[in-house]
Amino acid sequence: MANQQTTQQTTQQTTQQSPYDLIGTVPSFAVTSTDVRDGEELPTPQVSGIFGAGGTDTSPQLSWSGFPEGTKSFAVTMYDPTAPTASGFWHWAIADIPASTTSLPTGAGDENSTVLPSGAWHLTNDAGLKRFLGAAPPAGSGKHNYFIAVHALDVASIGISRDASPAFLAFNMSFHTLARGVIVPWWEAVHTSEVEQ
Repeated sequence: MANQQTTQQTTQQTTQQSPYDLIGTVPSFAVTSTDVRDGEELPTPQVSGIFGAGGTDTSPQLSWSGFPEGTKSFAVTMYDPTAPTASGFWHWAIADIPASTTSLPTGAGDENSTVLPSGAWHLTNDAGLKRFLGAAPPAGSGKHNYFIAVHALDVASIGISRDASPAFLAFNMSFHTLARGVIVPWWEAVHTSEVEQ
């Protein structure tokens, strides 16, 4: 029975619908990365070291293009909707990225980053850190999809408190999103016994 449930969970995760479909469809635009690929496994640097998953919590390089002409700012988020909580898990959120910015370099998600564009700021992720947190799902919980999204907004500033959560950012963005570009890599933690076999 347990194996059947695990199989069903893994199938659901690999065929999962975008969580953004739940808040209304908007046009899409191109998002690319030199570090991660849509539909492929996250490389080690984008896996968590803080939570002992073997990585270095390094945010990926991102570039975007083809967004609407009326875009006044961007936000970037990384979200795992299948984390074992009732609300998923927000790994990364940056708000108020100027409309003139069309890329972020590798490592821009560090808490002491000096490469964020002027005016942009990190929200506190679900681990209580104002930075990028890499993948660290529970071992045996199957493949987790990480929705890395760039949101094109119709306001220069989203106008929320610096203490706001990424979920509150997402709520407010739902009223201002002109378009969204998403890439979805995955990662799976396995039990030590599975690695040894």
